[in-house]
Amino acid sequence: MPSRPGITATARRIALGGATLTALVAAAALAACGGAPSGGDDASAAAPPTATASGATDTDTRADAAAGDAAIPRYAVDAAWPRELPNNWILGQVGGMAIDSQDHVWVFQRPRSNTVDELSAAQTPPQAICCTAAPSVLEFDAEGTLLRSWGGPGYAPNWPATEHGIFVDDTGNVWLSGNSARTDTAAEDRVILKFTGDGELLATYGRPVDGPDDNQDTSYFGRVAAMDADEQAGELYVADGYGNRRVVVLDMATGAFKRGWGAYGMPLAEVANGPLPAFAVGQAPARQFLGPVHCIKVSGDGLVYVCDRASNRIQVFRTDGTFVQEFFVRPDTLGNGSAWAVELSRDPQERYLFVADGRNNVVWILNRDNGREVGAFGHNGRNAGQFHWVHQVVMDRAGNLYTGEVDTGKRIQKFAPQP
Repeated sequence: MPSRPGITATARRIALGGATLTALVAAAALAACGGAPSGGDDASAAAPPTATASGATDTDTRADAAAGDAAIPRYAVDAAWPRELPNNWILGQVGGMAIDSQDHVWVFQRPRSNTVDELSAAQTPPQAICCTAAPSVLEFDAEGTLLRSWGGPGYAPNWPATEHGIFVDDTGNVWLSGNSARTDTAAEDRVILKFTGDGELLATYGRPVDGPDDNQDTSYFGRVAAMDADEQAGELYVADGYGNRRVVVLDMATGAFKRGWGAYGMPLAEVANGPLPAFAVGQAPARQFLGPVHCIKVSGDGLVYVCDRASNRIQVFRTDGTFVQEFFVRPDTLGNGSAWAVELSRDPQERYLFVADGRNNVVWILNRDNGREVGAFGHNGRNAGQFHWVHQVVMDRAGNLYTGEVDTGKRIQKFAPQP
């Protein structure tokens, strides 16, 4: 199973300077919402007996909090992180984020999302002293210093039209994916690109294909949103994605397809292609992923966590695709849903799940065993520690959380653990 070192008693704590502001810290007894999301008439049916709509009662949530209040993580935002980018660069939307084996923070951002105003220095003639677009791939250390940067439109064949997924494996290779639909100027993003940490292209998995998405065809992808790996097994887990509605597992050395499944572990042959009824509050949970299948995370004990964003849920599987349970995150959320990204805490038991909710602009803290809310931080807004469309959340081995935002948010933030 993957190696995810926990926080030890001697783990260093980040000293917070005067620029550090206190974020909305975890509330020990947040009342979790009950109820279950749905997917409409044709996509919905009674969930299998093992499925659980895990909204907790207020009493259950208070009991969870009382049992482990001292251990519930609390955070403060470091408003001085990251340091100013060099070369007059500015960030665009943050498609993806990853932590590598050195606890460096990797960011996959979208240069084409910047406005003319933001890129005033790049206009002909320049309109102002700042700024120009940063490269797509950026590597930071824990202090916020930019270490390496590369990539961008046209950098390599099949470069994503919209940058989205990034994963860095234990050997330092960088895996990238995109989530763009076909446009008048670009093909649909249907491949995964593998690079060295310095940006040398090593391999391309999948292939550019015109036509509709196809959950049964394993020779290409459908707008991959995220990737994670079981390094010991040499397997890459793929959230596929915005076009498809499936999980795919690849051999990390060759890119060969090994297995895949849909919602509730259904075989790929049963995964629906084409439109499905939209999510509606109060109906039975959708039998298919409504998508986008937006995140994937493999735990040290061999469980796979998958975000079905518009359905406001996280489904849990074993690594062979066997369905275990599902958690619902603020199940009355409409629009683009609540389950955007998920991260595991770094204690040896990986006790908590951190869920980036870009619709409510909160990072929820859930008990990993039962999906109950035990805390949260963040609020919609532009101040340090607030969010606008928080899209990604990752954690280093010291317990620091890093977030990235899309739409007009276009920033990354660091949150340090508090005693």
